[in-house]
Amino acid sequence: MFVQAHYKDISGGDRTIIALICHVLKPFSSNIACIDHEISVFETKFREAVKSQAPLLDRITHYIINRKGKQLRPRFVLLSAKMFGNVTDSTYAAASLVELLHTATLVHDDVVDESLERRGFFSINALWKNKIAVLVGDYLLSKGLLLSLEAGEHKVLQILSDAVSKMSEGELLQLEKARKLNLKEDIYFEIIKNKTASLLASACAAGAWSTSRNEDKLEKMRYFGEQVGMAFQIKDDLFDYGDQDVGKPTGNDIKEKKLTLPIIYTLSRVDSRTRQKLVYVLKNKNEDPESVQWVIETVRNAGGLDYANEKMLEFRDTALKILKECPQNEPNRALEELVRYTTDRAY
Repeated sequence: MFVQAHYKDISGGDRTIIALICHVLKPFSSNIACIDHEISVFETKFREAVKSQAPLLDRITHYIINRKGKQLRPRFVLLSAKMFGNVTDSTYAAASLVELLHTATLVHDDVVDESLERRGFFSINALWKNKIAVLVGDYLLSKGLLLSLEAGEHKVLQILSDAVSKMSEGELLQLEKARKLNLKEDIYFEIIKNKTASLLASACAAGAWSTSRNEDKLEKMRYFGEQVGMAFQIKDDLFDYGDQDVGKPTGNDIKEKKLTLPIIYTLSRVDSRTRQKLVYVLKNKNEDPESVQWVIETVRNAGGLDYANEKMLEFRDTALKILKECPQNEPNRALEELVRYTTDRAY
């Protein structure tokens, strides 16, 4: 499946790619169709933005573009913009910058995590090795920064640069806490706010700014995006304890010693003997399938999944409340649908 998808994808003739894209977009109803034209324009501009003079780099970026995911972040940019006015060149620049930054971080994350798979396809480092993958991530990041400067969108660049800084801080804080296994719930929320929610928050803020040029609307949509991002990450963490095929192995976070909300809650609720065994397994037997399965079952039985799901819905409901304070139009309804998709999705 992987090799077939990769090589046929590059030649542009694989039905698997078309089927995957249709599957990805299936959850979105007619509300999201209000930006179909804008998404088409964005995709054209994005392809132009990643072009280079290096044939190898063009092959790699072609591979990246053709295995694109749900494009949630550009959709949030475009919808946040359209809710306050007509989409502009500034909006497209913001959407392209967000996607470039997001893609760059995914490429780098796969190197850091030594992951050979991304969304059911080979990762860049699996196909072209780590050195090239790091350079490709650097290239995408620099193209995003240049794109904003060339468009004269210094405010958008400022908004997104803040997200990049926070994402790095969140990743490093998570790595530090993973070594000590002493993560508390408040630190977990700080990590995901920086690591995941900051980019979505900046996407919504940049989109709102591009059409409103209003600081209050910018900040409102930044907070909205942050709440959605928090819900999105908790949902992602819950997948690690499920059976769905979501592009990463079940129990992967446990194997990487990532303390997510379900296990943090469990560690605070179980008796001392069980807690000691959990810590021992996470430190010493996190690669053993039977031990990982024991952790998963322990978390389930302790109510860790229910607690995490409850917190996820709290963040979702806060985001929906913010939307009620914004213009009530088709883009608003589409944003509501995307918010609900983040918590209802099965992959």
